[in-house]
Amino acid sequence: MGSGGLSRRRFVGTLAGSAAGVTLPAATACDDAPAPADTPDAADAATSGTNSPGARPSAQTESREPSGPRPLYLGTYTSVEGGGRGIGLATYDPVTGRVTGTGTITGVGDPSYLALHPNRRTLYAVDEREDGAVTAVRLADREILGSRSTGGAAPCHLSVHPSGRWLLSANYGTGSVAVHPIDASGALGERTDLVTHSSPAPGPGQEGPHAHQFITSPDGRHVLAVDLGTDTVYTYRLDQKAGTLTEVARARTEPGAGPRHLTFHPGGRYAYLANEVDNTVAVCAYDADSGRLTVGDEQETGTGSGTSYPAQLVVTPNGRYAYLANRGHNSLARYAVESDGARLRLLGTVPVSGDFPRQIALSPDGALLFAANQRSSTVSVFHVDEDSGELRLAGEPFASSVAVCALPL
Repeated sequence: MGSGGLSRRRFVGTLAGSAAGVTLPAATACDDAPAPADTPDAADAATSGTNSPGARPSAQTESREPSGPRPLYLGTYTSVEGGGRGIGLATYDPVTGRVTGTGTITGVGDPSYLALHPNRRTLYAVDEREDGAVTAVRLADREILGSRSTGGAAPCHLSVHPSGRWLLSANYGTGSVAVHPIDASGALGERTDLVTHSSPAPGPGQEGPHAHQFITSPDGRHVLAVDLGTDTVYTYRLDQKAGTLTEVARARTEPGAGPRHLTFHPGGRYAYLANEVDNTVAVCAYDADSGRLTVGDEQETGTGSGTSYPAQLVVTPNGRYAYLANRGHNSLARYAVESDGARLRLLGTVPVSGDFPRQIALSPDGALLFAANQRSSTVSVFHVDEDSGELRLAGEPFASSVAVCALPL
């Protein structure tokens, strides 16, 4: 968040307060929990800690052949009262949406955001602390392959370059982005670059830059960093031999918008920007040749007046619908994607069945949507209707201490 000089770490602790003292039926922590079904040397998942199956699946889900339980990884805060013990391990049923807890990978501090290597063998987590770091975990045996400093404070986002050779991370506290090499084993090498967003000047109410996201464009030619503090999206060219960054373009939002997360349409020509501070979204045009992003007019989030802290947008694999997590409103906004991605049309909102949905994610087939609800320490699962884009809750939310990230595979 970062407004008014309140640090992200202090603010996160305040938000987590409502989870303190609540007894949750969370999975038992263990370092040697069985690997999920699609990882090397997999074993059967545990059967404790499930959420209710809810109503019968829709015709869309009934028509799919069951493929067995799928892996689900959960990011948490470990240094707040009532927080988690590490990276949560679970599986989900791709037909019913039912979640089953299987354990915890301990030894990773404040793993608030997670990303998977393209070969699916290694999981990466930020360590969102003052002395920020990124950690690699081998999934076959849950072995922690080591951590590397991000060179900044409170890293809150990371992603893996499509080549699988570079890890990109964003330091919220110090407004910088970092690059780490990934070796053949999935382990991380020493940082190859660190760029601090020293200009433009911070936006209204901000005391400095706050890098919130660092991703690769769909064409793979550029990497883009979203900075909430400077109201700017920076485009860089990544030298894939040296792991260094060269800035090639900047896109400014409205002053005080507080951009948080950028999500590309599958077509690659447009992206959607969630603005945390002024409670808006914007359609952005993307030019693959230059890497230049052009931010369009601001649009509503379906929450009415007041501050709702929109967090993240996701787009269905077929490119027809987009969803936005509204944390203050505790809702998911549904948009129709029109004109080949060039336009979003708000269709309405649905309750998230939780408190403060910090992050949302779609299953790989787009049939399920997961919402990590920070204040209620739950993960809500929704069936996604492929034709209408409508969301239907898949039973009772799954209990997970201070859940802030859900990564379904």
